[in-house]
Amino acid sequence: MAASELYTKLARVWIPDAEEVWKSAELIKDYKHGDISLQLSLEDGTAIEHKLDPKTKNLPHLRNPDILVGENDLTALSYLHEPAVLHNLKVRFIDSKLIYTYCGIVLVAINPYENLPIYGSDIINAYSGQNMGDMDPHIFAVAEEAYKQMARDERNQSIIVSGESGAGKTVSAKYAMRYFATVSGSANEANVEEKVLASNPIMEAIGNAKTTRNDNSSRFGKYIEIGFDNRYRIIGANMRTYLLEKSRVVFQADEERNYHVFYQLCASAHLPEYKALRLSRADDFHFTKQGRSPVIDGVDDTKELSNTRHAFTLLGINESYQMGLFQVLAAILHLGNVEIKDRDSDSSVIAPNNHHLTAFCELVGVTYQDMSHWLCHKKLKTATETYIKTVPRLQATNARDALAKHIYAKLFNWIVEHVNKALHTNVKQHSFIGVLDIYGFETFEINSFEQFCINYANEKLQQQFNMHVFKLEQEEYMKEQIPWTLIDFYDNQPCINLIEAKMGILDLLDEECKMPKGSDDSWAQKLYNTHLKTCSLFEKPRMSNKAFIIQHFADKVEYQCDGFLEKNKDTVNGEQINVLKASKFDLLIELFQDEEKATSPTGQAPGTGGRTRLSVKPDKARPGASSKEHKKTVGCQFRNSLQLLMETLNATTPHYVRCIKPNDLKFPFTFDPKRAVQQLRACGVLETIRISAAGFPSRWTYQEFFSRYRVLMKQKDVLQDKKLTCKNVLERLVQDQDKYQFGKTKIFFRAGQVAYLEKLRADKLRVACIRIQKTIRCWLARKKYLRKRRAAITIQRFTRGYQARCLAKFMRRTEAATTIQKFQRMYVERKRYRQKQAAALAMQTILRAYMARQKYQRLVREDKALLIQKHVRGWLARQWYKRCLRAIVYLQCCVRRMKARRELKKLKIEARSVEHFKKLNIGMENKIMQLQRKIDEQNKDHRAVVERLSGLESTHAAESERMRVELTRLRGAEEEAKSNGNRVTSLLEELEKLRKELSTTQKEKKTIEDWAQTYRDEMEKMVAELKEQNGLLKSEKDDLNRMIKDQSQQMTEKMVRAIAEETQQLESDLNDERSRYQNLLTEHLRLEEKYDDLKEEISHSVNVPKPGHRRTDSTHSSNESEYTYNSEFAESEEGSRATEDVTRGMDTSLTLKLQKRLTELEQEKQSLRNELESKEDQFQRARARDDVEHKKARGAELEYESLKRQELESENKKLKHNLAEMRQSLLGNVGTGAGAPGSPAYKVLLDQLNSSCEELDVRKEEVLILRSQLVSQKEALQHKETMTEPVHHMEDMSKLKDSEIKQAYMGLKDTNRSPRFLRNPLEANELLSKLRSPTPDFHRLNEDGELWLVYQGLKETNRLLESQLQAQRRSYDNEVEVMRGELQSVKEENNRQQQLLAQNLQLPPEARIEASLQHEITRLTNENLDVLKSDNPTEFREGRCTIFRRLIDLMEQLEKQDKTIRKLKKQLKVFSKKIGEMGAGQMEGQVSPGQMVDEPIRPVNIPRREKDFQGMLEYKKEDELKLVKNLILELKPRGVAVNLIPGLPAYILFMCLRHADYNNDDQKVRTLLTSTINSIKKILKKRGDDFETVSFWLSNTCRFLHCLKQYSGDESFMKHNTPKQNEHCLSNFDLAEYRQVLSDLAIQIYQQLIKCMENILQPMIVSGMLEHETIQGVSGVKPTGLRKRTSSIADEGTYTLDSILRQLSAFHSTMCQHGTDPELIKQVVKQQFYIIGAVTLNNLLLRKDMCSWSKGMQIRYNVSQLEEWLRDKSLMVYGAKETLEPLIQAAQLLQVKKKTDEDAEAICSMCLALSTAQIVKVLNLYTPVNEFEERVAVTFIRTIQTRLRDRCETPQLLMDTKMIYPVTFPFNPSSLALETIQIPSSLNLAFLSRV
Repeated sequence: MAASELYTKLARVWIPDAEEVWKSAELIKDYKHGDISLQLSLEDGTAIEHKLDPKTKNLPHLRNPDILVGENDLTALSYLHEPAVLHNLKVRFIDSKLIYTYCGIVLVAINPYENLPIYGSDIINAYSGQNMGDMDPHIFAVAEEAYKQMARDERNQSIIVSGESGAGKTVSAKYAMRYFATVSGSANEANVEEKVLASNPIMEAIGNAKTTRNDNSSRFGKYIEIGFDNRYRIIGANMRTYLLEKSRVVFQADEERNYHVFYQLCASAHLPEYKALRLSRADDFHFTKQGRSPVIDGVDDTKELSNTRHAFTLLGINESYQMGLFQVLAAILHLGNVEIKDRDSDSSVIAPNNHHLTAFCELVGVTYQDMSHWLCHKKLKTATETYIKTVPRLQATNARDALAKHIYAKLFNWIVEHVNKALHTNVKQHSFIGVLDIYGFETFEINSFEQFCINYANEKLQQQFNMHVFKLEQEEYMKEQIPWTLIDFYDNQPCINLIEAKMGILDLLDEECKMPKGSDDSWAQKLYNTHLKTCSLFEKPRMSNKAFIIQHFADKVEYQCDGFLEKNKDTVNGEQINVLKASKFDLLIELFQDEEKATSPTGQAPGTGGRTRLSVKPDKARPGASSKEHKKTVGCQFRNSLQLLMETLNATTPHYVRCIKPNDLKFPFTFDPKRAVQQLRACGVLETIRISAAGFPSRWTYQEFFSRYRVLMKQKDVLQDKKLTCKNVLERLVQDQDKYQFGKTKIFFRAGQVAYLEKLRADKLRVACIRIQKTIRCWLARKKYLRKRRAAITIQRFTRGYQARCLAKFMRRTEAATTIQKFQRMYVERKRYRQKQAAALAMQTILRAYMARQKYQRLVREDKALLIQKHVRGWLARQWYKRCLRAIVYLQCCVRRMKARRELKKLKIEARSVEHFKKLNIGMENKIMQLQRKIDEQNKDHRAVVERLSGLESTHAAESERMRVELTRLRGAEEEAKSNGNRVTSLLEELEKLRKELSTTQKEKKTIEDWAQTYRDEMEKMVAELKEQNGLLKSEKDDLNRMIKDQSQQMTEKMVRAIAEETQQLESDLNDERSRYQNLLTEHLRLEEKYDDLKEEISHSVNVPKPGHRRTDSTHSSNESEYTYNSEFAESEEGSRATEDVTRGMDTSLTLKLQKRLTELEQEKQSLRNELESKEDQFQRARARDDVEHKKARGAELEYESLKRQELESENKKLKHNLAEMRQSLLGNVGTGAGAPGSPAYKVLLDQLNSSCEELDVRKEEVLILRSQLVSQKEALQHKETMTEPVHHMEDMSKLKDSEIKQAYMGLKDTNRSPRFLRNPLEANELLSKLRSPTPDFHRLNEDGELWLVYQGLKETNRLLESQLQAQRRSYDNEVEVMRGELQSVKEENNRQQQLLAQNLQLPPEARIEASLQHEITRLTNENLDVLKSDNPTEFREGRCTIFRRLIDLMEQLEKQDKTIRKLKKQLKVFSKKIGEMGAGQMEGQVSPGQMVDEPIRPVNIPRREKDFQGMLEYKKEDELKLVKNLILELKPRGVAVNLIPGLPAYILFMCLRHADYNNDDQKVRTLLTSTINSIKKILKKRGDDFETVSFWLSNTCRFLHCLKQYSGDESFMKHNTPKQNEHCLSNFDLAEYRQVLSDLAIQIYQQLIKCMENILQPMIVSGMLEHETIQGVSGVKPTGLRKRTSSIADEGTYTLDSILRQLSAFHSTMCQHGTDPELIKQVVKQQFYIIGAVTLNNLLLRKDMCSWSKGMQIRYNVSQLEEWLRDKSLMVYGAKETLEPLIQAAQLLQVKKKTDEDAEAICSMCLALSTAQIVKVLNLYTPVNEFEERVAVTFIRTIQTRLRDRCETPQLLMDTKMIYPVTFPFNPSSLALETIQIPSSLNLAFLSRV
């Protein structure tokens, strides 16, 4: 098809434009051959006529289809030309915010002038290991490609970063180096990658400056070689620099700055460490103020200097060297301020004591005289003599500037040299990657020598670039075996020859520099004469004779010849250099010793002046060489270094990065087309496009072509062979066979052919769309018609129905009216009848009621009269009865009073007799009390009777008086009644008047009743209203209650949600904590592996072992090194060797910590002992003092108690004796009548005597009880004195004694009224002494009743004693309870100590002592806190003493127990050996008695029944290595383990462990567990990449852990055990610590399993989830660029979603086969799905070609297949699906509508699992695959960002694919009985015997 046929109506083209460079337009009508113009319409609707060039007739460039706009690779564009490239870059940069774009092999990087979050570690990890074309363009992709090709091809690589100033070259190079430092790591511990990155701030400080185009422009070129070892880890680096812009040191243009370091020093001049430099503001120095822009916005020079110094320190340049460097830099600034004045026309002079020159000389260590002299003079040498000549001011100033430039250049080279030394390594370099950061093509208004060299270098680089591109094109064609045709491309070799060939520009320049009177003008004339007519690339400006023009590859550049010679010669006054060499400043001397080591400044003779040095002849050898070297020009040096660079680049595989500056104003994301095109032309990007366009730029694989253009094929065209199908279709669609070529794997198209095929495809799809639209519209129209027809029928039906209902309604209303009339009339008649009936009934009712009331009133009057008569008669009868009763009672009282007086007189007579007193003494208290009580009662009765009689008399008199008054009244009433008869008439008249008033009152009553009725009605109405209001209030109340209920329900729900959120937060915190712990375990494992590797390397490096060194088994040594904290140390005979193994394997840091802890404990122990001794001394002194006081008080107390007891006994004896005498006297006086037996008086006295005897017996028993209690109390007090501090009871006892004596004495004094007692009253002491005397005189004591009184006092004393005894008993009971509580606490403490002792016995001695001390310190601290709570300081002091005593006792006990245990263990070993040798018969005689204390010896030969297995396996000690080897190290899961019981190795190991526990063999348990753990680690390290091995040992480790828990004896783990399983529990050892170790090991195995799965799944995920078309034909393949054909793409098999599902099923079946816990399988599956989702989403976010509507459908379908897999495996509800939620939402985001605000709101509410950055990234990357799709508008993306602004989330773009969910191991007991397990012979474990 001819190209002109594409210019049809609506075709879009590019036309030139002065402002936008290229402008888009659309054809209004078709172009016909021969037309001289095109009719176009611009995008704004303007119609223009575009005239064609009459000579060339070239048509404007066609515009690419919209689906190709924004491609990652410019070579993927169908039309390859300048406007297409420019537009594609603009769309990506402005709309999609993408700064990187491929152009074939070139990465185009546009400076965004904004910090972008695309350089983090997550992005680096995402690009690591990826093919270059698989991800979006990025500097990391180029770096990864270079790193991968270096590792794969073993060829050195180079990354060439070029561009003009401000384009971002330095930043790009920096990020490339950061990528290498991150992905490769360092080969040693010196952190070389950090040093490589640290060189950047140093080189930026001394080599970068602000220009008009860039604030951080590199003013030198550098090539950094990053070295790698054979494992491709960074080992060092080397830097080469090119063409430092020295002129910037002395001159800067407007708005530019000198090098950054000068401004950093000036900004830090105020700091004290820089005071010696004598610096000030930058505006004060000539070399820093010329640009008039000393400050860069946003840059803190002081902080930058701090960063520079930090980088110096990191690279090993110490503080003294740094200050020396700053000293030299400050000297340069001072040198620039040295003012040189004219002396005359040919000479100049420096003013004396110039303070800047003085500062310069002091800083560099030279003399002021020499430097001032040679700044104004120069030396001229001839063949015979030497002259010193003055120079004019201008030459002197130039010489001063040249010296400053020379010093700075030397300093720059010195810093570069030392940076290289810091980056140098002694490790052999295997390969390197070079990063070239060099200036791009430059053209200014005034171009000088620097621009010439820069453009010369770019010419060389462009030539190398062209050759490389051409070479790649040729290789591609040859690889695909298509006909090779020569591609014409621009060769800039003539331009290079013009510059560097013989008699070229540089050659002529060097020749002119050698001429004595050479000048820029003469050199320019030579150039004109030599090249003007011979070279077309060389031109002369029309208006200048001091300039020339060179046609470079990028553009024509005019160079000014002024200064070329001077800059090329770079001459410096040699005498000035000699003055500097004679400096006393060591660093300055080192700067000027070229390629020699620095020497001490004392090694040279100090200079004495310029004249003296002139006469000294220099050395013949070196000066000649240095002179020759000095004659080498700058141009020659640059050419040589450039040649070396080109050789290096040609020896490497180059990678190109072209940096573009989008605008000169440094605005973020602002694109200036003019500046961009200029740079694209200069950097060779358009040349790459031209080369590609000259051949076959568009390349498709046969599968991609078939998938894309399947719509252009008919069914018959589709064959089995895709290649043949594509050939047939192309031959039919494209007639010109030169437009395409068929390769082996690809189809090659000329430029524009893909656009033509796209047009055919779009036309075909458009026709198909029209047909689909036609059919759909027909269907919609018919559907609409049918809907209208159904609607019309429905309307008719409803209308007719309405009319019928109206008729029926009318008929019903007519019938209802008739019925209403009938009932209304009936109601009126019935109402009239009922009114008449009610009136008649009312009249009858009133009449009958009146008659009834009259009859009722009559009956009431009669009844009241009878009632009055009854009461009056009753009252009269009662009055008569009462008078009679009072008279009778009065007579009885008189008679009884007379009898009582007689009896009283008789009793008084009896009371005076001796017998009465005896009876009183016999009866004692009871009789007296009874008599007293009777007398009191009789007196009370007597008083009551007297009072009653007096009352009756007064009542009788009052009643008589009243009756007389009543009689008088009745007589008066009778007379009054007679007079009242006359008043009846008047009363009748008054009655008539009252009747009238009654009628009036009735009328008023009626009125009041009417008002009351009205009021009642109003009240009822009001009540109704109130009820209504009440109802409203009730409804409001109900509403409020409902509202409150709803609010309470909402609050409840809110609380539930809050609790759920809190629970979720706690769970997340727990998971974070688990994750941190497991990450620490991972880090520990990594360090452990690193330690093992280092150990292996050391063991390999040492070939000859030391003599006498005894190697132990590696398994045992590692066991001892890792798990010694879980076991005890060996015994004394094995102690030295075990200690040596432990010390050898122990971690140094752990040893130091333990030693430090041991030292602290010893110091603390010593301080405690000292404090204990001092406290014991204090306690002893206080104890002695208290004992003395206590003995005194206790003696007095006991004395008092014994005295009191003796008194009571004597008193009882006396009373008993007196009673016996009284009894005898009573029996002896039988003759008396009063006391005869049987008489009443005798009986009374005898009863009193018996009761007194009984009371004395009771008192005796109480005394005995008191005595026993006092004795027991004394013993208790003595016991308490030995245990606790003494308790004093003296105060209470003394109080009781005083009160007792006082009370007895007062009682005696108050009751005794005898004259003798009153005359000689007894004192209390005398009474006590008399009572205590052995022979008391009772007769004397009994005078005047004293004995009875004494008895009363004693009885009261006994009562007091009894109350005191009860109080003492209560206090004693309380003390007993307290002592019992203390005893219980002591028992509990003893039990706890025994438990701790049992636990500590299982620890090593050191650990045992430390644990005991730790426990005791904790306990003592608690007791101290308890004591501190008390307010008694004495208790606190003595409590502390007690605590310290306990501490010392416990420590002594622990030491004794340790010694005993060690002794018993030794004896146990001895006896075990003897038992094994001599048999069980001799064992009894050898066992020591002390051996059974802690560890009883079990007999060896225990008779057991056969076949009664106990679930144990026995093995010998020497078979342990064989057991571990056969069961762990050599067991293959794919072989023997397939047919085993799941977890069989774990069961076998546990059964062996059970036997060791059964035999109480601690050493065997420890070694078995340690060997098992280390062997599992060893097998995982050896075969850690094998999923089956890792899964197998994860399952067995978990099973072993579950067995340790299930049979541990812990009740929480024994709930599901059978009784038989409970019998199998471990009996002697607590392996809780080993369970933790096994849990950590299981976590490590789980993480290893996840990594293994990730390594297997990683290659499948992107291909299966994104690239493979699961639904064929849905996603069309877009044209791919050159990057899809790079050599980095490996020919691997294509993975599909079925591959992923098969692999997941394989993982699941393997874990199930190995018996992995179901909960663990769920966690593994969840982690698998997270990896799939995270990797897929990350690639989606970094691949623009994957962000389309069709790809979203593919992803959703793939996710549904994964969910279906979860359903099949019954794993749907365990969190695996939720891990895919971000991917699902991203797929939905690709498919939803993205236009309106409603769409934005829907997206924000839908994409909750995606971050804002991810949502915006997907929208920016969204790319239409077909023309029918639309791009996302920028405004829509801004709307999304605005709505998501308030989200609180991390700005991270990519998901963390390395994240591992924290794993848990829920307890899963086994129902398998251990005794039923059989060991298969295939395991080679015949040495195990079942027990």
